[in-house]
Amino acid sequence: MNTPCPSFRFLVTVAVIICSGFMSAGLRASDAGALAGKRTLVLGDSITQNGLYVTFLEYYLHRLAPSAGYDLVSIGLSSETVAGLSEPGLRFPRPNALDRLDAALAAVKPHIVFACYGMNDGIYHPPSAERLAAYEAGLDRLIEKVREAGASFVIITPPIFDPLPIPQRLATAETTVFGYQSTYPNYNDVLQSFAAAGLRRRAADVTVIDLHAGMRAALAERRKVDPAFTFCPDGVHPSELGHLLMGRIVARGLGLNPPDAPLEAELSRIYADPLFPLVRDRRAMRSEAWLSFVGYTHSTTIKSASVRAAEVVAARLQAEIEAVAAKL
Repeated sequence: MNTPCPSFRFLVTVAVIICSGFMSAGLRASDAGALAGKRTLVLGDSITQNGLYVTFLEYYLHRLAPSAGYDLVSIGLSSETVAGLSEPGLRFPRPNALDRLDAALAAVKPHIVFACYGMNDGIYHPPSAERLAAYEAGLDRLIEKVREAGASFVIITPPIFDPLPIPQRLATAETTVFGYQSTYPNYNDVLQSFAAAGLRRRAADVTVIDLHAGMRAALAERRKVDPAFTFCPDGVHPSELGHLLMGRIVARGLGLNPPDAPLEAELSRIYADPLFPLVRDRRAMRSEAWLSFVGYTHSTTIKSASVRAAEVVAARLQAEIEAVAAKL
């Protein structure tokens, strides 16, 4: 959803630049290498479980700042929330990140934890003080548990919801039951309130990154040229271009300089790069292995006994990645 930590100030700096779409004052390009050798746990819902944006981030790290030991463990889980809420009509309750957090912290032993929740926490309903309170309570519990584990914490505010491409799935004035299949049309208002809740929790040991605002601004720019453009064809889940946008924002936040080309052209270039499939395969394999090793419940409980075999293969792929990156 521990090993000794570096200084807190250092970790907060890394956390801010990883998830921000904006350059921090005084940020140096060399700061991109700060992730090397640091175990980073990435929690989230189905967007993080897909993980393509994490792959793009790792690709840019290896391509533009080659270094040994990049160690991002991404274990997003489809449908997950921190609010512990579920809308009517689901086959099983939405998973709660708090139910697997202790196991994740114990197994992964991260120096820093990223968490991006909110898309499912509003359960696709109109704004509600009760649901906002549940979301805030979940965030507070996450913060508490990560602190207890000795790790630093980064709240990533939820990404955008785009109603434009899914008129058939939007609730109408006559709708009395809301949910994923009948979403409140202005659900972005709910996500904005969740983003604001995250920002209110910024503290000395909690970094908050407003991803929601960054994605919303990028979509607005594209719509100036193409009013029908979307980063989320089903309203919720980013397309390949949407994930690439996320990866590019993260890379630039690290002080890297990914090509300033149209996303479509950059996607084609990356897919033709021999480095990319190695990074993609390693990230995907580790995510799947660690997700099951930590354990989760989706109507039934999934728990594997070991990640040892996956980590052996991951180490081999890492060596290949570093060899290819060194030649580029």
